[in-house]
Amino acid sequence: MQFLTSLVLAAFVGYAGAWYLGHLEGNFSLLLLLATVVTGIYWLAERFVFLPRRQAAVEQLEAQAAQRRAELAKMGIEQVDTDLRESREKLLMQPWWLDWTAGLFPVIVVVFVLRSFLFEPFKIPSGSMIPTLHIGDLILVNKFHYGIRLPVANTKLTEGTPVQRGDVMVFRYPPKPSVDYIKRVVGLPGDEVAYLNKSLTINGQAVPTEVLPDFFDESTMRYHKQRRETLGAKPHQTLQDDDRPAFVPGADQFPGRENCRYTVEGVTCKVPAGHYFMMGDNRDNSLDSRFFGFVPDANIVGKAFFVWMNFGNLKRIGAFD
Repeated sequence: MQFLTSLVLAAFVGYAGAWYLGHLEGNFSLLLLLATVVTGIYWLAERFVFLPRRQAAVEQLEAQAAQRRAELAKMGIEQVDTDLRESREKLLMQPWWLDWTAGLFPVIVVVFVLRSFLFEPFKIPSGSMIPTLHIGDLILVNKFHYGIRLPVANTKLTEGTPVQRGDVMVFRYPPKPSVDYIKRVVGLPGDEVAYLNKSLTINGQAVPTEVLPDFFDESTMRYHKQRRETLGAKPHQTLQDDDRPAFVPGADQFPGRENCRYTVEGVTCKVPAGHYFMMGDNRDNSLDSRFFGFVPDANIVGKAFFVWMNFGNLKRIGAFD
């Protein structure tokens, strides 16, 4: 078992190392699932096989000691040095290969359940969601809000709450599903979304906006036009850069592109069934559905709702819309 366990642990380390060095495209959900299964097998084996064997060895040791005391007592020897504590501890001690497998299972299974079905932490790497989310924000994502899904397979088990316009959603980037993106839901299935001359309309109705004082973006050291926009039940802020053109340069050849019309004024798209149109709040600094297309329901990870830490600005901690 020591040799087999060494190979298993080496495989995990090798996978993680190759992923870190960029030699392969890693899948943390799959890695965590495999770790849970493997350590779970060792935990069951420890509980029902290896631990009972060690306990039986202790019982045998105690029986042998009792027999020896009885034999010495027959010879009139009453004082016998039979301190078995150290021997018991050695026999009951888990070997290293069980410490690193069965011993880690309770921690791994808790992380697996929390991350797969309840809440998952993410770090904001870019400024595409400024001013709602800033670079370096550490956020929590509700994994069950839109329905519980099986990890890795992503099969939906429960329906959950329907996606609403205005939700801040984490999803798998359609051109590369191993990468997670975060944007705001702008268009639902069946909606016609138009972003023309930097004005947003949905199904022919202009989205209510209110001009706010300019916003100073510390990441670019520039001021940007700021507006309060109401997509869903609650308003949110957006930024615009007057120096950027309205048209969308370099849009991908994504599935369903025939539903979109690109002009010098911007883009108009009809959202297909089972898909969503996503946009960043930093409208002129966001790689979103205007470029990579619609996000299928199967790519949904969860709803972002809370900044739990920003080491550069503790005032960022709190809920957001």
